[in-house]
Amino acid sequence: MKKLLTGTALALLSTTSVAYAAAHAETTACLITKTDTNPFFVKMREGATAKAEELGINLMTFAGKVDGDNETQVAAVETCIADGASGILITASNTSAIVPVLEQAKEAGILVIALDTPLDPADAAHATFATDNFLAGELIGQWAAATLGDEAANAKIAMLDLDVSQPTVGVLRDQGFLQGFGIDIMDPNMWGDETDPRIVGNDVTQGNEEGGRRAMENLLAQDPEINVVYTINEPAAAGAYEALRAIGRENDVLIVSVDGGCPGVQNVADGVIGATAQQYPLDMASLGIEAIAAFAADGTVPTPTEGKDFFDTGVSLVTGAPVDGVDSIDVAEGTDRCWG
Repeated sequence: MKKLLTGTALALLSTTSVAYAAAHAETTACLITKTDTNPFFVKMREGATAKAEELGINLMTFAGKVDGDNETQVAAVETCIADGASGILITASNTSAIVPVLEQAKEAGILVIALDTPLDPADAAHATFATDNFLAGELIGQWAAATLGDEAANAKIAMLDLDVSQPTVGVLRDQGFLQGFGIDIMDPNMWGDETDPRIVGNDVTQGNEEGGRRAMENLLAQDPEINVVYTINEPAAAGAYEALRAIGRENDVLIVSVDGGCPGVQNVADGVIGATAQQYPLDMASLGIEAIAAFAADGTVPTPTEGKDFFDTGVSLVTGAPVDGVDSIDVAEGTDRCWG
């Protein structure tokens, strides 16, 4: 029977690194990311590589050619199965299409851990190690509402999402923001069904600067008096800022975001972004490697953080303008902990 590993026990694995290095030099782990260029995934690879070296684990890394490249990820999983890997860490480009090959991996006795992005269905992985993306959104929503004070009741909000509404981190962040701001989110599994008149509209950005600029321009065409902008991530926020600057409104619109990459934290310092929710990809991957080491040792399977259906790897609000009632860290600490 497989043992269960609590979050506390998992954190303690680092104290046994010497023993693992000696006993499990033959253990192989795989890290499969959406791309190998996004700084978020680069930091994941750094975390996995460092921990694998510490524990004496053979690490194989793979990445899709572009975000959404399911075919390359499927081929990577097949390679890991053929090579007898003990565990696979994966940020899936297509959370449902990847499931059949991951089920094959599980049948082959391989531990499957989803990093950052839950699979669809989530139990297609043994565990998910991720940011609480709903909480990340909720923090920036609470901060924005508190910053506006009484004027939050008159806000005009632009929602710059990732892609079409589907069960993924994009929906979680969007819905968390709205709830944090005090808006009825209706169905929490989708965005765009809200009826609050403060929402000007939603547009998609693909999570990049060009998409953020285009989406911001589209929503400004609907209402040029937008004064709050939610963005799925910091590249989209940078694009939104450029669109606002082009019409001379860069100083009177509140932009909030999620990620905590070094460029994004610098944008907080520079006043481009009011606040961002920082996540920790290095920790996700490092803890994932520790979990594979434990599984290889005695079949231990990680369990979720208490009260959640995933293993929470942490999130912090980063801002230079803290507000009462919303926990945050300052830009200096955010810089110390940023990535990219």
